[in-house]
Amino acid sequence: MFTGIVEEIGTLKRINVGAQSLELVISARKIVEDIQLGDSISINGVCLTVTSFSSQEAHFDVMPETYHASNLHELKQGDQVNLERAMQAGGRFGGHIVSGHVDGVGVITSKQQTENAVYYEIELDAELMDYFVYKGSVAVDGTSLTVFGVNDQSITISLIPHTLQYSIVGGKLVGDRVNIEVDMMGKYVVQTISNQMKSPMKKQQTITASFLEENGFK
Repeated sequence: MFTGIVEEIGTLKRINVGAQSLELVISARKIVEDIQLGDSISINGVCLTVTSFSSQEAHFDVMPETYHASNLHELKQGDQVNLERAMQAGGRFGGHIVSGHVDGVGVITSKQQTENAVYYEIELDAELMDYFVYKGSVAVDGTSLTVFGVNDQSITISLIPHTLQYSIVGGKLVGDRVNIEVDMMGKYVVQTISNQMKSPMKKQQTITASFLEENGFK
């Protein structure tokens, strides 16, 4: 489990590309300070397992499911990546609940600076749009961000100067593809309500305050 607060920007030292799999070697400083074999590390928002390591780098395997669901196979040697270690139970929770299980890949369609913030519009597959609400949370390449706009097929996020400096998202350009993980709590709510609405035992056809309360959402 992660929080979406990037700890370090690492560099892809080597990448071995298979037909539907990857082997990644990432150079880093902070995340290898207390690393152990089998640890979970978020790489651009994708939860991967440490398969071997040294004092300056860590190795990871990417299976076919992750290969197809994320943009990791588009990485090249020398690319920078967002890194975050799994959260500690007693640590501060600075972002939101991030599982590291990417839901899809979005495309940046616009980038605009306004005062000290940079706004990005990201186009997404239609099936993901039900999970976003104004001022809700989203993980973009593993970075916890707030949704400031929701359209039919896109969301708008904003990056403050700190995030621009300490996350690779700040260097993304129009046309770039980014890993997207929707808010986990939103997924549960949408799925539960969807199942309730489909149930033949339920006559309720619209979502009302009383309907939500009856189904545990207070």
